[in-house]
This record gives sequence, C-alpha cells and structure tokens, in this order.
Amino acid sequence: MRIAYLTSIYARASDTFIRNEVLELRRRGHEVHTFSIRREAGDAAVSADVKSEQASTDYILENGLPRLLGVALTTLLQSPGRVLEVLKLACRTRAAGLRPALLHVLYLIEACYLARRLREQKIEILHNHIAENSATVAMYASMLSGIPYSMTVHGPGIFFHPVAWALGEKVQRSAFTATITHFCKSQCMLFSEVEAWPRLNVVRCGVGPAFEDAPALPIPEVPRLVFVGRLCAEKGVPLLIEAVTRHVKAGKPCELVLVGDGPLRPFIEKAMAGGPLANVIRILGWKSSAEVRAEIERSRALVLPSFAEGLPVVVMEALALSRPVISTRIAGIPELVEDGVNGWVVAPGSVDALVTAIDEVTSASVEQLQAMGQHGARAVRQKHHLGTEVGKLEQLFAAHGRPQA
Repeated sequence: MRIAYLTSIYARASDTFIRNEVLELRRRGHEVHTFSIRREAGDAAVSADVKSEQASTDYILENGLPRLLGVALTTLLQSPGRVLEVLKLACRTRAAGLRPALLHVLYLIEACYLARRLREQKIEILHNHIAENSATVAMYASMLSGIPYSMTVHGPGIFFHPVAWALGEKVQRSAFTATITHFCKSQCMLFSEVEAWPRLNVVRCGVGPAFEDAPALPIPEVPRLVFVGRLCAEKGVPLLIEAVTRHVKAGKPCELVLVGDGPLRPFIEKAMAGGPLANVIRILGWKSSAEVRAEIERSRALVLPSFAEGLPVVVMEALALSRPVISTRIAGIPELVEDGVNGWVVAPGSVDALVTAIDEVTSASVEQLQAMGQHGARAVRQKHHLGTEVGKLEQLFAAHGRPQA
C-alpha cells in the first residue's frame, strides 16, 4: 500500500514509537511517505536514524508562503465546492475569536498543499498521530482530496479541550481511529457520537526491537530512582520532591536522578540548596534515548507520579528493561503497571502513598525487584509488541484504504 503519515513535528528523538511504526510498515513492503507541519527547532543532536527520516520527510511550512498560497489558490479555482465545505466545517468547529479563525485558514492552506502531494503520490490512506492541530490539517486534506484519513489518539492534552480540537468530528469523519489504551478509547467515546464508536480501535504503541529483546541487567544495590519527563506540575514533580524529602529526613537512603527539564527546575534547585536533598537529587536535563536508557538501567525503578498521561512510552521502556515502575492510578497506566506485580500504582496526589512506595522500592531485596522486573518485561512483550500492534494497524489500513488510479 501507499500510506502517508502526518504529524506536527517529525522526526525527533522523542517520537521513537512513530518512527518504529513507519519503519516496520516499510519493512513489510508498504510505501510510507512522511509529512510534517514543521521541523523540530534546534534539534541538532539526533541519531542517524532520526536524520535519515528527516531527510525524506516533506516539511510543509518549509515550502514557503508564496508556494503554499499558490497551491491554495489553484485548489480554490479547481475545487471550489470542496474548499467551501472545509470552510463551513472550520466555521462550525473552531473556537471563537480572531486567532482560531486565522489558524484554521492556515490549516486550510497547509491542507491544500498536502492534498495535492497525496494525489501526486497516489496515497491510499493518510494517517495522523496525536489528533490535535495536524489532525485538523489531515481531516481538511482528506475532504479536499477524497483520500481517507485515520488517526491515533494518545491523550491527555486533547481530552482537556475536546470541543476546541473537534475530537468528535474527527472521529466521525475518520476511516478509523486508533487509541493507545482502553482508557483513551473510552475518552474518545465520551466525546463522540455513539454511531462513531465502531470506528474506535485499540492499537497500542510498540517499543521496538531495541527494547523487546533487551537483556535484563542486574538491579543495583544502590537505592537509586530515576524520573524521566518534563519538570512540571502535571508530572507530579512537587509531590515527588516532598516524598523524597520525607524519606531522607526519616534517615533512609535514596538517590533521585531527574532526566528532563521544565518550568519547575528552579523550584527543585531551591529545594536542594543547602538542605538534605543537596546530595540526593541530580538534575541531568534532557538526554538522548541511549543516555535515558542507561540511566534507567542504573536505577532500581522508574518513578513517575503524574496527574495526567496517556500511557508514557518511558513506562513501557523501563518495564521492558526489567525495571519496576512507581506511578499513579490514572489513564492507561494501570493497563500495564500492576501494583505489587511489576511496580507500585499509587493514588494520584497522595504524598503518603508515594513515600510508602519509595520506602518499599529502596528497601526491597534485589531478588524481589528482579522478579517484578521480569513480570514487567513479559507484560510489555505481550501488550506492546511492535509487530503485533503494527499488524493490527496494517489490517485497518487494508480495510479502509482507497487505491488511486
């Protein structure tokens, strides 16, 4: 099949799950063309794999405004009825105000270019990941070209503003909509018409061969935990700092490595200054995929006390590396992390529960943690095997794609 993928930003170090999907489809003999609205700013330190994908990706905005406007004008002259239908839909679904109106004009201009390229490349189906602004472009391009589109919804962002992002409309107009967890599917059901529910299919993210076949390295004796993500309130970072502070003040050993950056970094640095956390916490900033993997393998467990998530890829990766996970009972996380089996699932917002989990993981025997890690690795292989999940997607593409003459 000839398949096109569209995302807002592709390729970058953090979208391994999308690249794995694209590469597996190509390995199976499909012709996959990648499109992106823009390029990642300042993303120079990337792997050869990412650079290879960037080199073959069509970055829509890099075509320049004159060319994009020219294609839009041609589309208007050749297909005025279709353009009018897109404008009607934009007026009906956009948020109020001048800025949303201007954004939808831009989405239409981008969609005109994308629709032309899809027809030129005889694409049979267009697939989008995330389902926010780039999915709007995909939906408009489908209306202009007649080529069906599908999308994968991850959350949690789109569930905060489902009306503004016209989630229900996108599900209704899609050939099919994939969701990465059952929780995610339920949220799409909540914000779409009952008649559209049969379009919803759970297709989980795959971790890829690098993690599926990962050897289980020994659990360290050192009571080290690792957090990977943005240093922000949404990730529960203030609660994590408070929990570690309580743990250390109780005279219990602990090391916490924070991989990432964000608006709460000054808050953390202030908490560390001159207090008991000075020699406990290390902030590493953003790191490459290989460096993140090494930090996970050097730790006893991953800790991620988030308030809102889809299902973080780093949770899958940590379990695949045979490391237990401490996380919260939210969204799709309990579909993979089982309390007392391959990790600790705590109540969101509860410092007490987080302190208890940290106490247990830092004092647990290596043998206990290894057994939990083995359960985690098996769960990832069963639920997030790349070949299995791409196989589901492949069947959906075959059922809904439209061959072009």
